[in-house]
Amino acid sequence: MPDSAARPEWRRRNAALLRLAALFVFVTGSVLCIGSFERTAGGANIIWLANGMELAFLLLVPRWHWPRYMVVSFVAMVLGSILIGETVGMSLLYNCLNCVEVLIGALLLKRRSSDLPVFTDRRYLLRFIGFACLLGPAIAGVPFAIYENLVSRQDFLSTLLGWAFSDGLGIAVVTPTLVAILRSRMRNTHVLRRRWIYIVLVLAVTLGVFSQNRAPLLFLIVPFLVMVDVQIDLGWAALSTLGVALIGGWFTVHGYGPLALATTVGAEWKAAILQLFLAAAISTLYAISVVFGNLRRAQTELRQIASLHKLVVDNSRDAIELGDLDGRRTYLSPGIKALTGWEPEELVGMLFREMIHPADLAEVEMAMRALRAGSEGGTLEYRARKRDGEYFWAEGSLRVYRDPATGRPIGYLNLIRDISERKRSEEHLQSAYRAMETLVVVDALTGIANRRRFDELLTTEWRRALREGSRLSLLLIDADHFKRYNDTYGHVRGDSCLKQIAEAALDVVLRPGDLVARYGGEEFAVVLPGTDETGAKAVAEDICQAVRNRQLPHEGNAPGIVTVSVGVATMIPQRGKTSQDLIEAADQALYRAKGRGRNRVVSGTSAKPDTPALIVEVPKIRKTGE
Repeated sequence: MPDSAARPEWRRRNAALLRLAALFVFVTGSVLCIGSFERTAGGANIIWLANGMELAFLLLVPRWHWPRYMVVSFVAMVLGSILIGETVGMSLLYNCLNCVEVLIGALLLKRRSSDLPVFTDRRYLLRFIGFACLLGPAIAGVPFAIYENLVSRQDFLSTLLGWAFSDGLGIAVVTPTLVAILRSRMRNTHVLRRRWIYIVLVLAVTLGVFSQNRAPLLFLIVPFLVMVDVQIDLGWAALSTLGVALIGGWFTVHGYGPLALATTVGAEWKAAILQLFLAAAISTLYAISVVFGNLRRAQTELRQIASLHKLVVDNSRDAIELGDLDGRRTYLSPGIKALTGWEPEELVGMLFREMIHPADLAEVEMAMRALRAGSEGGTLEYRARKRDGEYFWAEGSLRVYRDPATGRPIGYLNLIRDISERKRSEEHLQSAYRAMETLVVVDALTGIANRRRFDELLTTEWRRALREGSRLSLLLIDADHFKRYNDTYGHVRGDSCLKQIAEAALDVVLRPGDLVARYGGEEFAVVLPGTDETGAKAVAEDICQAVRNRQLPHEGNAPGIVTVSVGVATMIPQRGKTSQDLIEAADQALYRAKGRGRNRVVSGTSAKPDTPALIVEVPKIRKTGE
């Protein structure tokens, strides 16, 4: 048990050494196998596997590890070549060219150490075929063809083509296969258990095609290779192609199979024809693999998008609604149930307007008409009906969506959100604002308008009278000898006295447009828009009488009760004057009223003598104990 537990750790520590050992074994074995095979075939080149194995390792490891892999691969090739009877000089020449060929493909394919081979990517596949399968073998084959032409008088072109075909085909078949094996893409045992029959069919059909000489049935192999590619992956398809190459090559060099029917060509041309067939088959597999790789990626992306969409839609507090431009719903997300209590299926087919509060229907209809007229959308607030008949405030974000092909508007998208809590908060905020606004313009003691409200209204009415050319009257009211009242009865009674003066003025000033305000201290003001001097004086006299009628005792005042003095001013506003002129005129009239004995009304704009107020004599109120 301890040994088995320590084994994975040992593998991790020695992974690089194990990969080098695997490369050495693979390359040496392939050289021995293919070399012996070619000697049996009379020197015909069928397929060269060692270069494809070396290239697969180089594509999977960082570039700074390449020297050790190149050395191991070169030693393995030389050793294998010597073991099959090659001279040391020829072995060194061949395998130096093999390493150059592999290095050209590796350098052009793996430009950065982090790059990894992706044979289902169209651009990478084209680079692999162009650089590794065609350019590298062609460059390395030129020196070999020149050498063979000079030394053995071999035809330059046929020698070059033989080298390029055997090496290029070997790289095309072995590199993707070995990459898939090393990256564990071919160890999916549950897939193999279900689909192993396709590989068996490929090998069985290959045996059937090459074991007879009566009919050229090479084409039968391709559909089965395609099935392996489609049902499993490119790695297993390439490995099956390698099996086809070995089986077909053995039968071909021994005079069997469809190529044996070609009696007018030699073994080299038969090998070349077989290589062309295998090259066409592997190219077809690559093309199909790219198409299906892109399709699988698209399907994976669609599944991810669908899963993400479902996750968002199912867990969103907002509801998504789709409908046509007539307002008929075609889709509702599950979130609609939390908002309304309705199942999504129950609302599909219903008109949008059927769920809207009658008071909000006009606004919603206007928004739908705007969408039909070409608007891109907007946001609106409305009340929507729940299943139990109650309504809730909803915010709808309406957007038009278009036909992808024609760009024509075909429906609307509505994101529905419950804003009932927000509406309640807004109502509370408005109530608080109105209450605060009331407090700002109301005098806390008397409950009538304060000086701020008076200034605002007087300015507004002055501008209106200036615009309309109408009269504006102002009364300034002062409680007579109020300081004596406070000294005699105290401030609490003084506050009560001011309240009663304010109430007396409110009893007289009844028009909605008029204003009674506390001007400051014991002074009050009355704004009378559209009132001439006679009317203003009448209101002032009524206020004086209303205060006297309350019979508030005041020992410090000559009549023995609380009285007021009133200054009246009336103007028709003109350019160059301001409301301050009206205030000053009323203040001057009030000053004269006090100077002439108080308890009276004086007009600041009248040429007539002042109108004395009616003096009402009342018995002097005796204090308790007198």
